[in-house]
Amino acid sequence: MTAGTRGAYRAYARLVLETMPEESRVGLTLGFVRTFGIPDIARVLAATGRMTNEPRGRAKATGVAMFTLIGKGLDSEDGRRVVDGLRRVHDRPGITPELMHYVLACFTVCPLRFIDAHGHRAVTEAERDAAYLFHLSLADALGMPELSSLDGELAGEAAGGATGGATGGATGGVAGGVAGGVVGDAAGGVAGADGLAGVERWMCDYETRHFAPTDAGRALWAATSKGLLAARLPAPLAPLASVFAASLLDRPLREALTVRRPPAPVRALVTYALRARARARRRAA
Repeated sequence: MTAGTRGAYRAYARLVLETMPEESRVGLTLGFVRTFGIPDIARVLAATGRMTNEPRGRAKATGVAMFTLIGKGLDSEDGRRVVDGLRRVHDRPGITPELMHYVLACFTVCPLRFIDAHGHRAVTEAERDAAYLFHLSLADALGMPELSSLDGELAGEAAGGATGGATGGATGGVAGGVAGGVVGDAAGGVAGADGLAGVERWMCDYETRHFAPTDAGRALWAATSKGLLAARLPAPLAPLASVFAASLLDRPLREALTVRRPPAPVRALVTYALRARARARRRAA
C-alpha cells in the first residue's frame, strides 16, 4: 500500500486498489459513459475528438488520474500534479460548476454501485464513508463551489432529506462529521447528513432534469463500446461488444444514448458471467 493510502480515506483506497480493482475500473468506465447522457458534457467531449478517435487512451488517462489521486493522495507530488492538470483541462468555457460536480459524482458513485451489484461482497460502511471523504477532498482541491451555492440545483436534495434515513444509514457517521472541516459547513448541510447517499440523490436528480439524446452522446457511446470495450473481449466476441456493454446500462442512460435494450438471452449471459465471477472470488477470499 502506498503512502497516500494511509490517510483518512484509507479504506476506500484499499477497496479500489487492492480488494476489487477490476470492478472499480469497470465501474469508473461506466461512470465516464454516464456523463455522455448530459448534452453539455457530450458536446465538450465530442468536440475534442480524442474520445471518439482514441477512446482507449482517453479512458486510460482518466483511470490513471483517479487512481493516482486515490492511491498516492491529493497532497502527494503526483497528486498535486494531477489536480493541477485537471484544473487546467476543465478551465474552459462551457464547463460549469454543476457539470464538474456531476462528473465527480459519477466517478465516485458508479464504481461503488458496480461493486455492490457485481463484486464478491458489498461495500462496507467504512469504505463508503472514506469514499465520501475523498469526494469532498477532491472537490475542495479542484476549487469547486459548494453544492449549496449553486442556484436551484439542490431543490431535489432538500426534499430528499426527509427520506434520507432509508439510504443514509450506511453513510452518516464519519463522513458527516468531517464534511464541514473539508469543504465548509454548507456542504456538510447539503450531503453530510447522509454522506454519499446525498451525493447520489443529487446526481440522480440532475440526470432526471438533464439526460437527453444527442448526436454527440451517440457518437461517444459508439466509440467507447466498440473501441474500448471490444478490446477487452476475446476476438470472436469483439463484434458483440456494444450489445454486451449495453447490458450494463440502466434504462435512463440507455434512453439518453438511444441504445436498445439487449435481448433477454444476452442480458442473462452477462448476469450469469458476472455472478459466476463474484462467486469464484467469494470462495477465494
